[in-house]
Amino acid sequence: MKRIFVYSLQIVFILSLFVNAQNVERDKIDEKYKWNVKDLYQSLEDWRSAKAEIESRVDNIQKYKGKLGESSKNLLLTYETLYDIAKDYYRISSYAGKLKDQDLGNSKNESLAQEASSLGTKISEASSFIDPEVLKIDPKKLENFFKEQPNLAKYKMAIDDVVRLKDHTLSEEEEKILASFGLTSGTPYNVYSMFSNAEMPRAEVKLSNGEVVKLTSAGYAKFRQTKNRADRAKVFEEFFNNYGKYSKTIGVNLAGHVKNDFVYAKNRNYESSLEAALNSNNIPTTVYTNLIDQINKALPTLHRFLNLKKKMLGYDTLHYYDLYASAVEKVDMKFSVEEGQEAILNALPVLGDEYINVLKEAFNNRWIDYYPNPGKRSGAYSSGSAYDVHPYILMNWTDDFNSVSTLAHELGHTMHSYLSNKNQEFPNANYSIFVAEIASTLNENLLLDYLVKNVDSDEEKLYLLSSYLENLRQTLFRQVSFAEFEWEIHKKIENHEPLNGEIMSNLYYDIVKRYYGHDKGICVVDPYIEYEWAYIPHFYYNYYVYQYSTSIIYSTAFAQKIQDTELQLIEGELAVAKNSAVDDYFKILTGGSSKYPIDLIKDAGVDPTAQEPFDLAMKRMNNVMDQIEEILEK
Repeated sequence: MKRIFVYSLQIVFILSLFVNAQNVERDKIDEKYKWNVKDLYQSLEDWRSAKAEIESRVDNIQKYKGKLGESSKNLLLTYETLYDIAKDYYRISSYAGKLKDQDLGNSKNESLAQEASSLGTKISEASSFIDPEVLKIDPKKLENFFKEQPNLAKYKMAIDDVVRLKDHTLSEEEEKILASFGLTSGTPYNVYSMFSNAEMPRAEVKLSNGEVVKLTSAGYAKFRQTKNRADRAKVFEEFFNNYGKYSKTIGVNLAGHVKNDFVYAKNRNYESSLEAALNSNNIPTTVYTNLIDQINKALPTLHRFLNLKKKMLGYDTLHYYDLYASAVEKVDMKFSVEEGQEAILNALPVLGDEYINVLKEAFNNRWIDYYPNPGKRSGAYSSGSAYDVHPYILMNWTDDFNSVSTLAHELGHTMHSYLSNKNQEFPNANYSIFVAEIASTLNENLLLDYLVKNVDSDEEKLYLLSSYLENLRQTLFRQVSFAEFEWEIHKKIENHEPLNGEIMSNLYYDIVKRYYGHDKGICVVDPYIEYEWAYIPHFYYNYYVYQYSTSIIYSTAFAQKIQDTELQLIEGELAVAKNSAVDDYFKILTGGSSKYPIDLIKDAGVDPTAQEPFDLAMKRMNNVMDQIEEILEK
């Protein structure tokens, strides 16, 4: 029952990690800044009682094992039993996870999380017979089951998902053989991770101030932003040429991963690794190929940004090593928690009264754990897996713009979970990663627009707008260039062509030069950038990175539609009182998994296979550049 047990993963969304700037002992933090886990269970004793009660029910799942096809009643009771247990399980898992994350050094809390995980494995094992038995039921008979038992309707998407994959599901013995390769399939990534993070010799560079620094991944990330241009150039050259020394070995390893993808796809009767990867969410491959086509058409917009950055940096020629240098001085924008809350509430009224009221409830009723403390998990996430309880947010507040933006982002996930849980029964309340980042990044868009209109100085506006453009460059254009490279190396294996480090370097270099306008004089891509692919761990994730780009495209399109409609309402061009674009957007927030993600997005007014969302995203990007140029002209 894969659909159930990816649930908690799909609604715990983690933002990039950042350093805890302040570390106050947890018992010294005001209670109003800490989440209230008692909304889940009043005490640890209550949690243990709930866990024991769930354990006593697990064997009930198998009551009709071997008999699912005999009657609609058997099928219904089995699904009801499983999903009732799963709903209660996610609640105990959420509680254990919250306690663990607020103090990772607490071994008792770690033990609770392990207990919950073990119970999840037990439930998964007990329900493993269901999918194979459903596949054995004649389709016409299954159709009659739905007529005989109306309550089966709530499980229709889950059952349809099993049946939909029938042509790609093997016999029981073949499935066991294929599953056994799971022991080795992760080896290429593990080898890469171990080598890149631990055993790879690292280059050292002497900076202009005399400091000698070792170029680990963290060192590179830090010093690629240094203000001294000569230092940046040196850091880039040494860092990537060092990867070049090992590109043959890394190439063989990555090719092994790509071959694993192909073997898996071929044995499951897929035409390609791309089809196999996307089919788990029923996403057509045209979404992927259309993304690459449309972004290649939109490269003039990226080139406009690069020329603008070159102008703001004051350079005659822009190099690839200049891309992470800030084009504006960082503005010291300070936000207390309360000021951040107020900014978000002021930025999001267009989403409606209910949306704002739930945000206030989250702020007032301790849904959020704000401040870092010793042992607390770093970064930020939203978790909405406890269906009968509100979602929770973990933060590490640092009193800056990044904290406010991160909170707006996580509140997007929280509202998605809250509204899906409210409007869908548990079996259909979860939602796909493919739509998840739409809700979070749309909030970031609206927050940016509000702050740009309300900050005091042009310097602050430039900082906000420039940060937004840089985010688009990295999340949209850069990730699509990765997606294109990933597609090309998979096609090499699928076409029985050779693939090694040298071939990968040539492929990658050609793609990067095209994206950044090397041959047009837009941005010089120095030769050592051909080895950058060897630094990117995402190429071992099997067609994952494209979702970063699709999410921000669709959310930007929705934000643009909402703002355009709101402007028409304000100017009296529409003879209605409500923003229809908001109503359409809420079809995603309330839809859960009642439909496949592509259908939810289409229902909300954006066609992922069409050109419109890309045009709207580029319209917004160009509007932001227009604003920057207006400020610069002053």
